[in-house]
Amino acid sequence: MFSTLFAQETSLHGSLADAQSAKKLTGAKIWLENSFVETRSKENGEFKLLGDFPAGESLLIIELPDYKTLRVPIIIVPNTTKDLGLILMQPVLSNLADQISTIQLSTVQLDEEEANIDNLSGLLQASRDVFLNAAAFDFSQTFFRPRGLDSEHGKVLINGVEMNKIYTGRPQWSNWGGLNDVQRNQIFSMGLQPSNVSFGGLAGTTNIIMRASKYAKGGKASLAAANRSYSGRLMASYGSGELKNGWAYAVSASRRFAKEAYVDGSLYDANGFFISVEKTFNERHRLNFTGFYTPNIRGKSSPNTEEVYELKNRKYNAYWGYQNGEIRNSRIREIKEPVFMLNHFYTVSEETKINANVALQLGKTGNSRIDFGGTRLSAINEQNSYVGGGTNPDPTYYQKLPGYFLRFKDNPNYEAAYLVQEDFKQNGQLDWEKLYAANARAGYTVYSLSEDRNDDIKFDVNTLLDTRLNEHLKLNTKLAYSRLKSHNFASIKDMLGGKTYLDVDFFAEGDAENSLEKRAQSDLQNPNRSVGVGEPYKYNFNFYANLYKAFGQLEFEYDRLDFYIGIKASQTSYEREGLFQNGNYPDNSLGKSEKLQFTDFGLKFGGNYKFTAKHLLGVNAAYLTKPPNLRNSFSNSRQNNAVVEDLKSENISNLDFSYRFRSALIKARLTGYFSQIKDATEISFYYADGLSGLGRNSTTAFVQEVLSGIDKQYFGLEFGIEAQITPAIKLKAAGAMGQFTYNNNPNLYLTSDDFKETVDYGTAYLKNYRIAGGPQQAAQLGVEYRDPDYWWFGTTVNFFSHAFLDISPLTRTANFLNDTDGLPILEYDENIAEKLLKQEQFGDYILVNAIGGKSWLIKGKFIGFFVSLNNIFDKRYKTGGFEQSRNANYRTLKEDRERSKPIFSPKYWLGAGASYYAMVYVRF
Repeated sequence: MFSTLFAQETSLHGSLADAQSAKKLTGAKIWLENSFVETRSKENGEFKLLGDFPAGESLLIIELPDYKTLRVPIIIVPNTTKDLGLILMQPVLSNLADQISTIQLSTVQLDEEEANIDNLSGLLQASRDVFLNAAAFDFSQTFFRPRGLDSEHGKVLINGVEMNKIYTGRPQWSNWGGLNDVQRNQIFSMGLQPSNVSFGGLAGTTNIIMRASKYAKGGKASLAAANRSYSGRLMASYGSGELKNGWAYAVSASRRFAKEAYVDGSLYDANGFFISVEKTFNERHRLNFTGFYTPNIRGKSSPNTEEVYELKNRKYNAYWGYQNGEIRNSRIREIKEPVFMLNHFYTVSEETKINANVALQLGKTGNSRIDFGGTRLSAINEQNSYVGGGTNPDPTYYQKLPGYFLRFKDNPNYEAAYLVQEDFKQNGQLDWEKLYAANARAGYTVYSLSEDRNDDIKFDVNTLLDTRLNEHLKLNTKLAYSRLKSHNFASIKDMLGGKTYLDVDFFAEGDAENSLEKRAQSDLQNPNRSVGVGEPYKYNFNFYANLYKAFGQLEFEYDRLDFYIGIKASQTSYEREGLFQNGNYPDNSLGKSEKLQFTDFGLKFGGNYKFTAKHLLGVNAAYLTKPPNLRNSFSNSRQNNAVVEDLKSENISNLDFSYRFRSALIKARLTGYFSQIKDATEISFYYADGLSGLGRNSTTAFVQEVLSGIDKQYFGLEFGIEAQITPAIKLKAAGAMGQFTYNNNPNLYLTSDDFKETVDYGTAYLKNYRIAGGPQQAAQLGVEYRDPDYWWFGTTVNFFSHAFLDISPLTRTANFLNDTDGLPILEYDENIAEKLLKQEQFGDYILVNAIGGKSWLIKGKFIGFFVSLNNIFDKRYKTGGFEQSRNANYRTLKEDRERSKPIFSPKYWLGAGASYYAMVYVRF
């Protein structure tokens, strides 16, 4: 108290600029070692530190992502004002690893329907946090997810406009992929920490600033080669900086390509175009237009059983085959969705700013596949089914593998097994010529290349207010509205030599109430319709969604303490409009469904307390509700208007504590967290065998599995530490220890057009099973050397463990205990059942990565290169996988597991082996 009364205040001020472009630097963190006071540089680069600093020698520390940390020695004279003048910061020219991580993730980004994995791209420019850097650059190749959370729990915004897809809740990074050079201005908030553009989510908030005036004057061009998701990339960008007439512009273009990437047959063809133009009318008003278009096409890769990998190799992909000597993939994902934004920035005063935005996103997303259900109008036979259709052309279809011919213990067909094994080894790819020949022989289209389409139009409008109420208090608010119209349908991309396709369901069966001719129709209003290329068939409907959101946040800032409180409210509505009257659901498929509405809210608070200038404790807590995603709201949207029974908003709670240590030489963070998600819903689609209670002779069906009332629990620790032991050498370590589990036993029911009534199997006993999705424990040791002459090298050793197979909920229900007639299985043994239902844990593994590069300044231009090597020792490891649900009861699963080659064993994805990425670039 005595020292406070007689303290003398000192003021330190100055401004920051880029050493090469002279651009003023915003958002740099500035603090005095051994002091509680810190600040950030403003838009004009200026900063001011004010406090009762101890007299004598001290160290001013300045940090900004992509720039070298400055440690400026100064002498403090109490009760004086010290002008530090213009301080120049050197960019870390070789810190281009963000582009490497994007390469690693590009396959992941486009596989949302195949693997429930988090997209780590939001961490690329996130912070200097050691753990987050490890997660983005080294852990990402293993499908690792910070705190185990799917990306639907994170928010991604561009210029303050939310980009998460309403259908899945996830950001689709391919919509702006390949535009790395113009995405370097990112503000990331970990977890539910404060963000001035969004309430956020458990997995954090990323705001990518893509405004013309925010790019320094100059350009960059680069050329890259790799053997990961693509083999080559060309990229160029240029920014004008702010011109004297008040205009600014920036442009960028890129191309990424591969005939096949690391996995066989996985083609890649992507372009990226970006333009931003901004006009400064006066000191108060700025208007910015941003548009980008990144059309991309990618060949998918198949998950495979161990039997298939043993016969082939880790790069094997069942989705492709040769046609006329060229690789052709049957599973193509194509995205063409341009985005246009208009942003108005109004500076009311130095303390208050308003940002109003309008955005439009439209275009198509398509996923192709082989349709082998083609038939003829006149082909109804005595068995009351259509004649026609083809066999499954998938080369890994279970009836084409050796295990199928060895399935009977007492009568294995070794000869057939050997023949198919040798044929699979020699060939084993999709036979395009055979499909064309089958169509020619039949005289009609049996096989075709079909595409599942989503044609979306999304409109966004929002307003953000950012105001400083006084020296210690800051207010952020946001009002937002989004509207989506999504046209969903299947269409023929290629008849494969055929002429037209009869739009009926070859696999349909008649019943007492509806004849085969009726049930087989995709659209009863246009029965027995022949369709051509590009026309909707099989299913055709619209989704409508309207979202209203409001958000407010107060931030309090004091010398030792800063804290915040945030609230949100939202109103969400969904509706389906059927454009076809489906023959299986004539009374519940055409026209509009009931309107689903959800009202949600959220509250969060937290803060940081500085015990000393080096020791800081932080806490964040939140409770919020989240509406179900559009995907999980309708149980069988392709065929009818049925909504998920007892559908609710998710209830989410979170608590985390962090200890941070920082000094001139060492930075460290240790965080403990606990999160719960309750009342979640998940819908899955698959074939199942051994079903009971269907009221029909067949026990096999293609089903929609609805799992509702799911509770999930996530808790663990994460840490990171780095030590700058010399000006050139840095040591670092990071790690995560988590446990992510189902925390209750949810309810499961099935729907299908193969049986009339919903089949409720009641409780699915999932409690304490691990949630699949990458390793739940990871650790890293690394070293980095940066020479003053602009060459650098780094290497890391990364350990991963506790990754789990995704379980089949159906086999954890009462159906597992019952025979197909609904009666209990008499030979059921609890001990054997426990072994059958034990979740597979993948083996531990270690990956070694390295990265290095060099840059030169030649006549005012920076020229450089870098090389990244991943999994140097070519370690084989599983990144994910899932149990097949074909064996749905105890007897069928036990029989299959006892075979030397199980027919329906789990399918896996394997990580890439030794891979490289190399780039040369020039900045001018």
